[in-house]
Amino acid sequence: MKKRLPLLFLLLGLALVARSLLPERNKTDFDLAAFGRLPVVVNGRVKPLDTVARTALVVLQSSQSISAPDETKLTPNEWLLDVLFRSSRADAYQHFEINHPDLLAIFSLTPADGRAKRRFSFRQLEPKIDELQRQARLAEPVEAAIRTPFQKAVAQLYANLGLYIRLKASMVAPDHQDFLSELLTYQKNVTAGIAAVRAKEAGQPYDAALAAQMMESGGRFSRMGELAYLLAVPPSDGESNTTGWKKVGESLLDSFPTGQINPAIMVYAGLARTWKADQPKEFNEILRLYRAQLERNFPQSLVKCDAEARYNSAQPFYTAMILYVLAFLIAVTSWLVWPDELGRAAFWLLGIAWVLATAGLLARMWLEGRPPVTNLYSSALFVGWIAVGFCLALEYIYRNAIGSVAGGLVGFATLLIGYYLSLGGDTLEMMRAVLDSNFWLATHVVTVTAGYGATFLAGFLALIYIFRGVFTKSLDKATADALSRMIYGIVCFAALFSLVGTILGGIWADQSWGRFWGWDPKENGALMIVIWNAIYLHARWGGLAKQRGLAVLAVFGNVITAWSWFGVNMLGVGLHSYGFMDSAFPWLLAFAGSQLLCIAIGSIPLAMWRSFRA
Repeated sequence: MKKRLPLLFLLLGLALVARSLLPERNKTDFDLAAFGRLPVVVNGRVKPLDTVARTALVVLQSSQSISAPDETKLTPNEWLLDVLFRSSRADAYQHFEINHPDLLAIFSLTPADGRAKRRFSFRQLEPKIDELQRQARLAEPVEAAIRTPFQKAVAQLYANLGLYIRLKASMVAPDHQDFLSELLTYQKNVTAGIAAVRAKEAGQPYDAALAAQMMESGGRFSRMGELAYLLAVPPSDGESNTTGWKKVGESLLDSFPTGQINPAIMVYAGLARTWKADQPKEFNEILRLYRAQLERNFPQSLVKCDAEARYNSAQPFYTAMILYVLAFLIAVTSWLVWPDELGRAAFWLLGIAWVLATAGLLARMWLEGRPPVTNLYSSALFVGWIAVGFCLALEYIYRNAIGSVAGGLVGFATLLIGYYLSLGGDTLEMMRAVLDSNFWLATHVVTVTAGYGATFLAGFLALIYIFRGVFTKSLDKATADALSRMIYGIVCFAALFSLVGTILGGIWADQSWGRFWGWDPKENGALMIVIWNAIYLHARWGGLAKQRGLAVLAVFGNVITAWSWFGVNMLGVGLHSYGFMDSAFPWLLAFAGSQLLCIAIGSIPLAMWRSFRA
């Protein structure tokens, strides 16, 4: 039986991957998947409505899961449809996350009033929005880095409410009863109505009712144009006009001279009517016809939107995270029983997870048209990918489960970091100006990030050396020698790539900012990694430290790399200050503290290590 374990675990891993790749089924008669694939523009990027729904939910409540007040589970696309077209129902959904008690007090709410004691609805918050706005204005002049926890909570909730209100105004007027009928009436009367308005301005006889109707419509369209979050109206000249997308309100204002409403707006009004009236057949037919129209003018955008929606549904990095945990647990177990069978099973699971993560990275690269590292989120993915790739190579060579343990641990940790980074919104965001160069993204950024990943891996291998030596009797001479060689090889790679990546960064800085080096915090952090790896190598080559001392040095490399990767962003200064996350600072301190504790453990006399006791 135990001989079949590797095959069984391999089939389990493949089954998990296959399950994640199955297309999402529509749980109702409405073609929600087709709606989620419709393209819109947000923050300069064409993306499917499925991405809009998922990222909005993550921003509002740190999760893509949402339920109606009657506990009915909703898909992100169902939630977005209600927000866009049936806001009176969406206003009752509890999707605003509030954790600060003083902020709840503004709304006269307690945790017991919310879902899971932290999520509240727009309807619960609406009566006291004016007070929230007053508090937000008080917090606005204060720099983000020095705001109190209450001020940060106020600013975040105010921004989230703004996002929700803007979404509601993106496709139809939020207070509409039947926007389609309103538009048809407007289109019928617009020519005569404009004439009535002009006659009024000229002091001539005019139709007062028509003039009032046009003024009211103009005011409503203007408010929609100011509030809307989505650029949902595509340009008439197709994909060649990358900046021609408009908000619905703006496009309606443009229709006054001609009286012709863009067909996309009529589509959204039709979808709103059929969604509210629970008419799935008509809803699906409108989608089909609109999709056919888009395929003629926006074929490439639709292909990418379809692929991005499938990528969202598959969640490859979530499945990879599960596989990394399984590989880690099985590899650790292999040190206790059945080392050959379980070691091979862990290796195969780690390989499946890495291949899946590779597919996820390639999908992101194709969707963005960029190299793999474009922001902090993608850097976490790439650091883990590099580290696990090395672990697979080490395990293939040494076959002692150490590579699988380290790979599972590092892979899970980096994807967990990536998950928390994704809570900020769209992870495929448009490039910051300083990074907007494919050549330097493919050279400097990728190279220096590979150095990060290798330095972290060396540190985690050193942790395995220390913990196996101190707490178990399994660190025999052969294992200790193998771990020492692994750490040394990885540090050599890390030193080379960190050095080359830092030099390439200096060349890029010279071209972009006119100086090779400016002692910017990010530059200093990269230099610290190079210097620390050089210290390790000199200590080994000069015989200044033995295996235990070198392991301790490698562990401190985790602290250096974490500070250089994340810490410098939290300073809020320098040309490289992007991705600021003050909430991560306690976690950074906790990680550094844990590594210092491990160094202290590794520094106790060898006579007290279980593996070295007489």
